[in-house]
Amino acid sequence: MGYPERQDSLPDFSTPLVHEDELPSHGDTVSTGSLPDVERVTTLIEAAHRRYRDLDEGKVADYIPSLGAADPALFGISVCGVAGLTTSVGDAQHRFSIQSVSKVFVFALVCHELGHANVSRLVGVNNTGLPFNSVMAVELADGDPRNPLVNAGALTTTGLVPGTTSAAKWKFIQDGLSRFAGHPLELDIDVYESEAATNQRNMAIARLLQSYGRMDFDPIKITDVYTKQCSLLVSAEDLAVMAATLGNGGVNPITRETVIDPSVCRDTLAVMATSGLYEFSGDWLFEVGMPAKSGVSGGIITVAPGKGGLGTFSPRLDPAGNSVRGQRAARFLSGALGLDIFASKPFEAEAAVH
Repeated sequence: MGYPERQDSLPDFSTPLVHEDELPSHGDTVSTGSLPDVERVTTLIEAAHRRYRDLDEGKVADYIPSLGAADPALFGISVCGVAGLTTSVGDAQHRFSIQSVSKVFVFALVCHELGHANVSRLVGVNNTGLPFNSVMAVELADGDPRNPLVNAGALTTTGLVPGTTSAAKWKFIQDGLSRFAGHPLELDIDVYESEAATNQRNMAIARLLQSYGRMDFDPIKITDVYTKQCSLLVSAEDLAVMAATLGNGGVNPITRETVIDPSVCRDTLAVMATSGLYEFSGDWLFEVGMPAKSGVSGGIITVAPGKGGLGTFSPRLDPAGNSVRGQRAARFLSGALGLDIFASKPFEAEAAVH
């Protein structure tokens, strides 16, 4: 649903996510081409899991009671390639609530329905430079939600979901995210009820958006639908498949179903790159080099266009609300698997075909 309150705390990018001597060399593993073979991928994610599974930095989110009960030892990593091969390690099948990661996929579904120009005009695509749940950001922008990955933008996006009733909107979202995952996703009733009892700030943001003419639907009902979308149960494997669908031109690599258009994937990845880690997205791109989105339950998705997706889960969070182990694993695997979209190597003239 969002990250906990913080006091101007940054992810710990001031020191390397891993020691420099621990980082695999990018070498030939650049952003072009394809993933290594499945045996190599399995070896590398197992190495990442061993390296960080005993890392005890961070703490489980407890500002939502149901999330505070998570086992801090849980840690899973999964990679899904665009050809459909999936390999996982650790607690990759453990289910948890998707939380803010859902914003990415609801945005994609709405873009698919309404089109690039309409969503850009109604929701926006620029980073606010302020925390995810900032009321000030809405006021300073004269009611503009700014982008779909902060709460104001996510509520606006949920309001744009097709349907004349909240039940119809909820069905569209649940069915759509299930298509991304390749199987029906269930609602975690305990998480939903726990969050519904503590979502007054989101209700206030939705009402503020309505006052600016940005919310045509009942803001309280939209907040409820948004709370439900954040409470859908997923696993790290689900996140890997969902991320790989974005990296595969909108086609689910497991079911081969077309979920969204390739142009919508492009738009979604662009927003993830600029705003997926909120005001810290620049730090993330500098260190990891992939479009990403995190959630307060401990999930992180990262996408390598044309290659696949990475899903991680570990509920220990840093002060900014991002999974500590998930960040470390993503940084390690970005180099090891050649996922960094900014990495390249010099052109070799003698190897060129004339």
